[in-house]
Amino acid sequence: MKVHGKPTRAVWLEPDARAVGIIDQTRLPHAFVTARLETLDEAAHAIRAMRVRGAPLIGATAAYGVWLALRADASDAALTRALAVLGETRPTAVNLHWALEEMRRVLTPLPPAERVEAAKRRAAELCDEDVAINRALGEHGLRLLEAAWEKKGRKGRLEVLTHCNAGWLATVDFGTALSPIYLAHDAGLPVHVWVDETRPRNQGSQLTAWELGQHGVPHTVIADNVGGHLMQHGQVDLCIVGTDRTTAHGDVANKIGTYLKALAAKDNGVPFYVALPSPTIDWSLRDGVREIPIEQRDGSELSDVTGRLASGEVATVRVTPEGSPSANYAFDVTPARLVTALITERGVCPASEAGLRSLFPERARMGS
Repeated sequence: MKVHGKPTRAVWLEPDARAVGIIDQTRLPHAFVTARLETLDEAAHAIRAMRVRGAPLIGATAAYGVWLALRADASDAALTRALAVLGETRPTAVNLHWALEEMRRVLTPLPPAERVEAAKRRAAELCDEDVAINRALGEHGLRLLEAAWEKKGRKGRLEVLTHCNAGWLATVDFGTALSPIYLAHDAGLPVHVWVDETRPRNQGSQLTAWELGQHGVPHTVIADNVGGHLMQHGQVDLCIVGTDRTTAHGDVANKIGTYLKALAAKDNGVPFYVALPSPTIDWSLRDGVREIPIEQRDGSELSDVTGRLASGEVATVRVTPEGSPSANYAFDVTPARLVTALITERGVCPASEAGLRSLFPERARMGS
């Protein structure tokens, strides 16, 4: 996608091939700042501190983090430590563990002298594969948007609601939930996006709104609890969200509040789609509510808000009373029964084990 008209990815190998470049997403939307990651600890901190976030991007950054670690020490012990350190950064997104397991698979059989180049090469390949997956996913999702536009009689605007950020900032490029939206916009469909998740991380109001604006896609920021009202009044044609982990039965873990959007969509007959790149499927899990670990983040994400003052200064202010504790659950699980369909890089399928197996029979047989 583009930033100020320049094609940009969310993570890249720096031109000197000595570091990994990222967009510091904690500085958006008020400042576009890039940073160099040169060590394992810097890569781990970038993931933990959410300078990079979004399940696919976390996995890609972690893969490059292994390479950064092995540049300093390519021994078996160093590889084991790097995988452990990166694996502990975020608990919910399965892409992190999928990418680390892929790096382990490729690097463990190699002698230490060959590991550094192999790690860099495989991390770059994973990034390119992510871009291809998201582009293909977008093309399948585009057909759903085109069908919705036809059903609407090609009148007015195609109204899409999304939650959290599942755009190109959450991936290497294109995004998951936003990939069909970008392709629809580029194809000339009059798509308009209702953007929510204004708390706890503000990733809808800050990141989704920013990248949609960069691409010229019409959008409106709404408070998290407005979605149901809009659906009741016929102002949402379909919902598309992303996912950080999806069970073999089609249960979906996504940013907190997704479950409530799915309930509202079900009650109002609004299609509720989940954009699902295959590395986000956890074939080992069956019951998402019981088995998917839900990250609880620091309460300051609720008690404090960062924004731009009238003076232009960016500042963080407290919005809750001193002494009031905050419970900050980062994700919730939407049961498969509330999901209209899953959009994958291989096509669209029901949110069920049979549906997923029909598209990914080889992955299901492997159990991973």
